[in-house]
Amino acid sequence: MSLQLVSSQRCFGGLQQRYNHSSKVLNCTMQFSVFLPPQATQNKVPALYWLSGLTCTDENFSSKAGAQRIAAELGIALIIPDTSPRGAEVADAPDAAYDLGLGAGFYLNATQEPWARHYRMDDYIQQELPALIEATLPVNTKRAISGHSMGGHGALVLALREPQNYLSVSAFAPICKPTQCDWGRKAFTAYLGADESSWAAYDASLLLTKSGSQLPILVSQGGDDQFLANQLKPEQLQQAAVASNTALTYQLQPGYDHSYYFIATFIEQHLRFHAAFLLA
Repeated sequence: MSLQLVSSQRCFGGLQQRYNHSSKVLNCTMQFSVFLPPQATQNKVPALYWLSGLTCTDENFSSKAGAQRIAAELGIALIIPDTSPRGAEVADAPDAAYDLGLGAGFYLNATQEPWARHYRMDDYIQQELPALIEATLPVNTKRAISGHSMGGHGALVLALREPQNYLSVSAFAPICKPTQCDWGRKAFTAYLGADESSWAAYDASLLLTKSGSQLPILVSQGGDDQFLANQLKPEQLQQAAVASNTALTYQLQPGYDHSYYFIATFIEQHLRFHAAFLLA
């Protein structure tokens, strides 16, 4: 595997970059963004992996969240993958719906056609992308993970499924119970099939109820989020944490919605939360 540099800009003494590479896991060319703090010129640095939400690419977080200033201060790389496989050969929703197909990979390994050949974002984030980055960029093996909405779902699920890969996990407005909301049920039916027993492996609330977690977990949720009641269901995650005796820090932020203004407001708190474990 090799990386092709697409763009590079100086940012807070570090570098904001985009790369292309050929993914064997996803069977297509993938693009991701990375912020390398100034400390990376001297030593390999730990990394926060950020998973974005529906319709996003690798550019949304890097251009809207304002995370680079604090990441540069702390000496933490930001790794920002795309939200799905891409390309003319990659299956998409027949009606071009925003919540299925391109831009809506849901960070799982699809088992159903026509999705199974390309939609393996679980393996891509957990295995292929970190191996590539740690072999070619000045990034060490200390990882944390975070994300927003569909990406918050992804961050929680991937950390709960493979806790040895991460030192901490956080999420902004995550889809906490995808097996019981329209976004999740639509995606899971398409990607995983009609047998709902296979869905539990990608539901953070069910995973937490079953096994609990020793990982530090921080969740931020806007009180005026338009998707709060019908799609996100954070109360299910809170109940699962209580049932499994898991320490979950849940913060409801009154007046904030689902947008990147919400993320930009609290991203410093999340970065400092992760830094306590990445830099220990």
